[in-house]
Amino acid sequence: MAMHRVFTAALELQGALEELACPFCFIDGLALQRWGELRFTQDADATVVNAVERDERVAEFLLSRFTSRQADGLAFALQYRVVLMRAGNGVNLDVALGAFDFEVRAAQRATDWTLPEGRSLRTCSAEDLIVHKAFAAREKDWIDVENILQRQGSKLMTNQIFAELRPLAELKEDDAIVPRLEALMCKRGVV
Repeated sequence: MAMHRVFTAALELQGALEELACPFCFIDGLALQRWGELRFTQDADATVVNAVERDERVAEFLLSRFTSRQADGLAFALQYRVVLMRAGNGVNLDVALGAFDFEVRAAQRATDWTLPEGRSLRTCSAEDLIVHKAFAAREKDWIDVENILQRQGSKLMTNQIFAELRPLAELKEDDAIVPRLEALMCKRGVV
């Protein structure tokens, strides 16, 4: 029942993002439902791609359709490049204002995932989800990466993953991310 609420909220958000007419995709927990472990998620996370100079317009549009979770949602969105809202059913929605080349390409590679009731959500690819999770590099994210590797295995385009991840890891100045992912892929026989 709770998962149904998240799908309902995500579909509501997707409708607004389609109206906005900017490339977008769902990431994190919802994408993990598709590509990794089927586990509970309490919110819907998405990235919408736009030019930085359009951030204010995009944030205003979203905040006009959903309830902000911040006292000054617009100022928060412009400072942190994420719009924190609630769907009509109370489920939290986090929409990153994407502008990095990786985010642009991830939105371009996104595909529709058909839900049991026949509707679909646009999610990032399994490869891009691995990049998101490895870049975040929290222990729970590495567990999610292992689950994606286990489910998707040899279907993954590993060259694409590393081509996207290496520059992000360098930007983050974290030289442990790429070797850790390589080790997990070797462990799962994916490389």
